[in-house]
Amino acid sequence: MTNVTYRIDLGAGTNEGPSVLRIRKLSKSYRDFSLQDVSMAVPEGMVVGLVGRNGAGKTTLMKCVLGATLPDAGSIELFGQDVATLSDVQLARLRERVCYVSATISYPQAMTTRDVAHLYQLAYPRFDQQEFERLCAAMGLDAPHRTVSELSRGMGMKLQLACALATNAGLLILDEPTAGLDPIVRDELLDILRAWMGPGTHSVLISSHITSDLEHLADYLVMIDDGQVVLDCERDIISDVMGVANLRSEELRHVLDTWPFEQMRPRVLRHDLSWALLVPDRTVFQQAYPDCACDRATIDDVMSFVVKGELR
Repeated sequence: MTNVTYRIDLGAGTNEGPSVLRIRKLSKSYRDFSLQDVSMAVPEGMVVGLVGRNGAGKTTLMKCVLGATLPDAGSIELFGQDVATLSDVQLARLRERVCYVSATISYPQAMTTRDVAHLYQLAYPRFDQQEFERLCAAMGLDAPHRTVSELSRGMGMKLQLACALATNAGLLILDEPTAGLDPIVRDELLDILRAWMGPGTHSVLISSHITSDLEHLADYLVMIDDGQVVLDCERDIISDVMGVANLRSEELRHVLDTWPFEQMRPRVLRHDLSWALLVPDRTVFQQAYPDCACDRATIDDVMSFVVKGELR
């Protein structure tokens, strides 16, 4: 396993201000994987996108937050309370304010949509039946006797999201909610989620490989690689501040010799006839090297540099 030792430092990120979820130095080890000293937060009323390649540690982190896995070290605070200090009753009440949406539809196939809603009513005392019915109508799910087996994957995800939003949870945790969905259904789910976030009273932690979803939804991005946080910043910093410069070999040598960014070591990717260079501040770079082209960065660009790039 490769040890990630260099973090892209672009400011305080999620760890500033009030939060509904705060993780401090969280570690969890398995035989062939280790989550190492992860610190991050979900600010109140914000959407945090969790990104990283398969096996990076995103699911392990979510399992620790949900209580499905116990961490080896570190702390987790939900709504300002350290979960390790709470009694079982206190923790159960606290978790009524957290709802999880899985990437898979795990309801029994014979259950109807009404049956599924009833399960959520039992688990979440604040479940709003009228809101659930409104969401179902908006999503084309207004057939209470349809069974789970009759639903397509897209309709199943809509049912799961309608149930989750009707719980009035203060923190919603979504694990790849749009994976495998066609673009139209994806857009519908994201529009509903954006409307739910509108009043600013809800917070979301969402893991997704479809970075275009996060570019239009997330307020912050946290990138995990090899069990460590390598990037934690406001989403707009990537598109509005960071850049990718495409350089010839002699240009790259000059830039590396005069690198003006103390907060980040250079990361490069080799192309057939040129080099790509990740730039933490596009404006500063263009002022320092006016003859070198520098384009806006995307989330996918940054992930490629982190996963496949070479540190210089």
